[in-house]
Amino acid sequence: MTEPALTLAAEDAEDLDIISARLQDAVAPLKEMVYLPRKRRFLGLFNRFKWEDKRAGANLRVRSLLHFDDVLSAKSRNLKLGAPDAVVSLLAIRFTPKGGEDPGGEVELVFSGGGAIKLEVECLDVGLADVGSEWAARGRPGHDEG
Repeated sequence: MTEPALTLAAEDAEDLDIISARLQDAVAPLKEMVYLPRKRRFLGLFNRFKWEDKRAGANLRVRSLLHFDDVLSAKSRNLKLGAPDAVVSLLAIRFTPKGGEDPGGEVELVFSGGGAIKLEVECLDVGLADVGSEWAARGRPGHDEG
């Protein structure tokens, strides 16, 4: 039996933590991520590991679209932008608020190997939706201790 497609939205840091957990170990080629300055939108199409699937031996992935709206700027660090087919693995998404009454701040997508994408946002307006069928993953992602 297939799990229902995941659809999540985030408007605060706690909501974003849930999306971050669902996207831990998601992989994507850099060409599947784009910043659209005129639309103030950042999009990423990831192959997400389905951590929430608790069936015995269920090592599954699914295509998932992540979007951030109200994005004022996007910058990258330690990513091979000249190599669009380079695949990155997402570890976490973090939000640092500006503080006070300002709903804006900085979102950081943290990738293995020290790469990152930083988005300056007017406010948190984030969505994650599964957009394809699941398939068997080659294995279960693992992390080195320390």
